[in-house]
Formats: sequence, structure tokens, C-alpha cells
Amino acid sequence: MRQTPFAATPDGVRVTVRVTPSAATNRVQGLMSTDSDTTILKIAVTAAPENGKANAAVIKLLAKLWRIPESAIAVHRGETDRRKVLHLRGDTATLMSDLISWLETQK
Repeated sequence: MRQTPFAATPDGVRVTVRVTPSAATNRVQGLMSTDSDTTILKIAVTAAPENGKANAAVIKLLAKLWRIPESAIAVHRGETDRRKVLHLRGDTATLMSDLISWLETQK
């Protein structure tokens, strides 16, 4: 099983997430494992799942938490699904280090 929702790519990091739209608050809910033994980052946002509002809220939340520009985060796969893969553009080693450190503070 992959222990983190993060996967290195040549130009950044991919993050597997599961989004709950129309929630009471914007927050990271923690990690979960899937049937395929993949680790996913669970996220709740108050935005409705219409016209990309929930995706924008996820990007805004994660950009703030991870202290990276919103423009560096894009939905790579799953634009209209609850389960998405986000792509973070930047230096792979720096992003992975920062994300793993952030994940350790969430435990």
C-alpha cells in the first residue's frame, strides 16, 4: 500500500484526493485507504459541486495549507468525480519533502 497520497512526477507531485462538497467547513479530514490499497487525502469543502466551484475550493484550501500558489495546482483527473488526482507543479524534491513534513504534522 502506498502510505501517502503523494506521487512524484518529473515536473511536480500528483495528489490523490476524495472531495466531499457542500460540507459544513473547509478542511482536510485525514487519510483513507481504498480497495486498491491506495492512500487518499480526504477533503471537505463548503462549495457546491457545480460549475467547478468545489474544485476551486479544494485548490484554494490546499494552496493555503501547503503555502503554494493556487496557479501551481490543477485537476489532472476526475474533474467531475469526488475522487480526483491533482497535479502540483514545481520542484519535485522540494514539494515531496514539504508535503511529507506537512502530513507528519497532521497525525
